[in-house]
Amino acid sequence: MRRNLTVRRAITGLAATAVVAASSVVAVSVASASSLGGVYNASAAKLVPAALRHTTIQVATDATYAPDEFMRGTTMVGFDIDLINAIAKTLGVTIHANNVTFDNIIAGIASNHYQIGNSSFTDNKAREKQVNFIDYFQEGEGVYTKATSTVAFHGMKSFCGLKVAVETGTVEQSNVQALAKTCPSAKPVTVMAFPTQTEANIAISSGQAAVGFVDAQVGAYIVATSKGAFKSVGSAVNVTPTGIATAKTRTGHALALAIQAAIRTLIANGTYHAILARWGVTAFAVPANKVVLNGAGG
Repeated sequence: MRRNLTVRRAITGLAATAVVAASSVVAVSVASASSLGGVYNASAAKLVPAALRHTTIQVATDATYAPDEFMRGTTMVGFDIDLINAIAKTLGVTIHANNVTFDNIIAGIASNHYQIGNSSFTDNKAREKQVNFIDYFQEGEGVYTKATSTVAFHGMKSFCGLKVAVETGTVEQSNVQALAKTCPSAKPVTVMAFPTQTEANIAISSGQAAVGFVDAQVGAYIVATSKGAFKSVGSAVNVTPTGIATAKTRTGHALALAIQAAIRTLIANGTYHAILARWGVTAFAVPANKVVLNGAGG
């Protein structure tokens, strides 16, 4: 596919205002969802488990992954942030977003430190053993390099012989590690994993790594906001669903059903597509019948 090229062109206009930085904990205003059409829906709200109706629901997000989730000054922004705000508005609940290193989010959900994981999670069978997923998006994996690089990408085997930068705990890391077992001994792949996407980007710009491997729309955004430092290479691979995570408990299952109903409501009233259009990622939208709950348990 060439969706990475489409997204890159669509989001170029955001480059002038995008700032990616680090932070610790950020409060998200549910009221802000109203500007994007999020409206309370009593039918969906009835599905929220009683234990969470009159409390603040803790959401874990790694805000180093633009345009999905990132920091603009001290404010967490991105299409995932707009979407979770609209979900909260639809369900009539209060949420609080916590900026958490990606590799710690699922463990935090399992320990009930967070009730929702909202951080561009690829829904796969391994993760479904740990959390529930409500699929809401579809994306592939993309490759980017320094603008001066001559590296080409024609599929996963192209990584053999290269140093590849990824974010720790991502599917990209797992995929490259699996590839490493198949590369010839004369051309081994070196997986360079970093706690945040920001650090992975630095590894590319400094020449520590030859390429970055990341979700396609994220790679496109990195390129578009790099002021010419990076370029995209090749086409997206491994297109898979992306999901919002909840705990594998009765409460987590009920919350997942409520989120599923809220997303379907947002698709029906146009809010979902308005949010994706705002961030230039409509090419990755899914229809309401693809908003499914996987891995449910409790």
